[in-house]
Amino acid sequence: MNTPVLQIQNLRKTFADFTAVDTLNFQVEEGSFFSILGPSGCGKTTLLRMIAGFLEPSSGTLLIRGKDMTTTPPNRRPVNLVFQNLALFPMMNVHENIAFGLRRQGLAGREIGQKVEAMLERVHLSGFGKKNISQLSGGQKQRVAIARSLVLEPSLLLLDEPLGALDLKLREQMKIELKKLQEEVGTTFMYITHDQSEALVMSDQVAVMNKGTFEQIDTPRNLYSNPATSFVAGFVGETNILPVQVASRRPLQVATSFGLQLHATAGIDLNDSDSLALYIRPESIILEPSDSMKHINRFLLTVQNILFDGSNTKLLATIAESDHEFTVALPQNQQFAHIAKGDHIQAGVHPESCRCFVR
Repeated sequence: MNTPVLQIQNLRKTFADFTAVDTLNFQVEEGSFFSILGPSGCGKTTLLRMIAGFLEPSSGTLLIRGKDMTTTPPNRRPVNLVFQNLALFPMMNVHENIAFGLRRQGLAGREIGQKVEAMLERVHLSGFGKKNISQLSGGQKQRVAIARSLVLEPSLLLLDEPLGALDLKLREQMKIELKKLQEEVGTTFMYITHDQSEALVMSDQVAVMNKGTFEQIDTPRNLYSNPATSFVAGFVGETNILPVQVASRRPLQVATSFGLQLHATAGIDLNDSDSLALYIRPESIILEPSDSMKHINRFLLTVQNILFDGSNTKLLATIAESDHEFTVALPQNQQFAHIAKGDHIQAGVHPESCRCFVR
């Protein structure tokens, strides 16, 4: 079995009486795209800075390709970092920016030229070497920053929210480009983001971070379909959350404060006295379910608004006899084009799409 590129063992970082990173254990496999997803202040950038060598851990061990790098300075680690602000040198052209690190390594001019040209071709910027940084678009600057790091052939490329400064359309385009680039060059990427879409689209594995710890490390599909904790269920993807309590055990049935009872599945072991939250994805709600659909939860919705967003159009509704808002994803066909604000509509959801966690 190949040695993982990165191994983290009991890593911890404290600042006075505040614990930023709390006893993490994980590894990143060779050639993978590994993302750390979490809200601002959860500790993900602190973790990245420890891996890069800019912060010293309070305790624990950090190994890169099996070698202990815990106290190794940044310039001696086989790691490169791409910042959100890119940190390109405006007084240098594209070629000089990419060649900067190679010159510091003392390579000959001819070898530097060959490596830079090969890297420009890899990031689809052939012929851009003589352009000034100010002449580039946001996406092109992004690729230059990544090329400048990749040309040094790091074991691990760290990316700290590198798409955060881009506009929405360019960010969507760069997500696809980054994933394709990582697969083409084969370098291990470790990506930090608070944007779940970025993590889900690009990653092989995602670690969801909260208050200095990892709540779950899994594939994007499993994170979305089988969240391990209430935090993951609420943070990854859009979801409806209903406060409920256990009404019966076998099969599990939960009840809302306004009298609706639903069959559900438990994300963890539950006690009868637990105050629970029920999570239901908008796309799992079936509108006007047929009578032939057995063993599904059924309830009445009142349409409050239609949130038109092209292929992502949703209904904002309330559950009958309550003011609890519910978001429902509309199927991508014209079957429900007749629905209007104020309509009452039957809805259903399968018990396996109703997941309960302790609040």
